[in-house]
Amino acid sequence: MRSGTRFIILGGFAVAGIVGGWIWMTSGNHARSQELVLYGTVDVRQVELSFNASERIGSVLVEEGDRIKQGELLGKLELEPFELAVDRAKAQIDVQQQVVDRLVAGTRPEEIREAEASLNSAEAELKDVKATFQRILTLKEKSVTTQQDLDDARSKLDTAEANVKLQQAALDLAIAGPRKEDIAEAKALLKRYKVEERQAEHDLTDAHLYAPSNGIIQERILEVGDMASPQKPVYTVALTDPVWVRAYVSETDLGKISEGMRAEVVTDSFPDKKYAGWVGFISPTAEFTPKPVETPELRTKLVYQIRVFVKAPNNELRLGMPATVHIPLNQQPTKNADTRPATSDTDSKHDKHDH
Repeated sequence: MRSGTRFIILGGFAVAGIVGGWIWMTSGNHARSQELVLYGTVDVRQVELSFNASERIGSVLVEEGDRIKQGELLGKLELEPFELAVDRAKAQIDVQQQVVDRLVAGTRPEEIREAEASLNSAEAELKDVKATFQRILTLKEKSVTTQQDLDDARSKLDTAEANVKLQQAALDLAIAGPRKEDIAEAKALLKRYKVEERQAEHDLTDAHLYAPSNGIIQERILEVGDMASPQKPVYTVALTDPVWVRAYVSETDLGKISEGMRAEVVTDSFPDKKYAGWVGFISPTAEFTPKPVETPELRTKLVYQIRVFVKAPNNELRLGMPATVHIPLNQQPTKNADTRPATSDTDSKHDKHDH
């Protein structure tokens, strides 16, 4: 009887162990089924900065490893040629502005009175020349003077009459003032000089190199005295915003995730830290699994690239750093990418851009 009881007790322990193991295994599988784990590397944008002008470099203001902020001055070309071009443009504007002002103001009253006086003098001279001509003509009829004297008097009369007409025309022009076409031409030339001034000032601005965004100087390529041009990078900069993990998901898991889903990122460098993130991009096309990606599936299978954007306020995530992405699958599906969690306005703008 005691042996039977012992058998029943041992059997009960065995059954309890089997049930407990089954419960433990099913709970573990259930927990794992509620989370998608992906492996990838940290990625950031890199840009090459160059001057938008051609001239020798006058100064470089940052070193490799320096952190830079958006709008910070990073370097300057030799500025004298650009400053001289601005001064020359301003001088042209000043001269042409005087021409326009003179034409718009029209003829001064003093100039009109001067033209009237010249006309009166010409008319008086004509009157005197006519009287002289009549006297010589009378003398010629009486054969008292020569034909040459008569011809000289007639020539002076013609000259005096032409001078009167000339002075009358000058007075008419003075009264009428400048032509509208002349004023329009002068104004057009002034506008051209102003455009040239803006271009010169723009070129002067291009002789300065500013940081387009926050980042870290990775490499300083050119030095003071080097010839710069838009085709020659001066710095290579790693942008610190945005930061994402480039990972790959298999086709069988593709339907489990969507853009905007929350995620957590863990790295070997900081194993105790979990970085909050979100799925910001899922590639619409498949590709073969890259060799660096560790997946339990065969490498010949097709996968889809995703980007998991990460909140990294301390800039601890560096380019190429291996990372593990945990995506909980018990999330409410998002209707569009705008419902994803955002770190800041800057993060949101970058995420929309990558779409």
